[in-house]
Amino acid sequence: MKTKIALIYDFDKTLCTKDMQEYGFIPQLGMDSAEFWNNITIQTKDKGMDPCLSYMFYMVQQANNKNHPIKRADLVNLGKDIEFFPGVLHWFEAIKNYGLDNGVEIEHFIISSGLKEIIEGTPIAKYFTKIYASEYHYDKNGYADWPAMAVNYTNKTQFLFRINKGTLDIWDDSINEHVPSLQRYIDYPNIIYIGDGMTDVPCMSLVRKYGGHSIAVYENDKTTCEKLLAQQRVNFFAKANYEKDSDLDRLVKQIIQKLVLDSTLQAKHLSQQNIKRG
Repeated sequence: MKTKIALIYDFDKTLCTKDMQEYGFIPQLGMDSAEFWNNITIQTKDKGMDPCLSYMFYMVQQANNKNHPIKRADLVNLGKDIEFFPGVLHWFEAIKNYGLDNGVEIEHFIISSGLKEIIEGTPIAKYFTKIYASEYHYDKNGYADWPAMAVNYTNKTQFLFRINKGTLDIWDDSINEHVPSLQRYIDYPNIIYIGDGMTDVPCMSLVRKYGGHSIAVYENDKTTCEKLLAQQRVNFFAKANYEKDSDLDRLVKQIIQKLVLDSTLQAKHLSQQNIKRG
């Protein structure tokens, strides 16, 4: 059985160039992005709301006010307008093949506070073993009426535990069962987390703490990335360029090479233990 490596990504400003609502949804409301997010910030503070629940409520409210209530298909359709950083469209298959060439199996995952429906409408959705993101429940007429899932900045970490143990369905409470490290689906040292900033800190810190690798990416300004590195929240940072031979591409491949060697040495260690016991 091949060693498994998980590449886990945030979405907004990590794979795509801005918040996903800004490509199509906000323009449909006749707002600009600054007004949209400012109104949500005010509502969040005034009502004491979770930021993720607040934006989901505001989207439904504003769509209803425009007499165009949200349907799932409408959100999925918005995925086609997403603009990705250079190289993203070809990244996932290329890295998976690189892993196979080096004797390891790579799986891709998303953990995002954005909307699952929009991500599912993108051309890259097919590459992910699982997409963990906020999602609506829809009433009998097919209109969004309640959050089925809200993924905020701190509860993102629960999905790392699910990936680690292989209990990938959110309703599966067997996640609380003890699983020895060597029997886990993808152990923490074999996790690479890629995110863009402060909202990814809980995931970045947890992955780094348990021996995995966290990478912060930036588009132009690397100030936040430098801060995260200095505070030991991440292992590395790189420009959000996923093209072949970019700094990020070379960095991820170097980590994969390290994990391949670690796996080889671990196997040798275990085999020698067995010989000694024999």
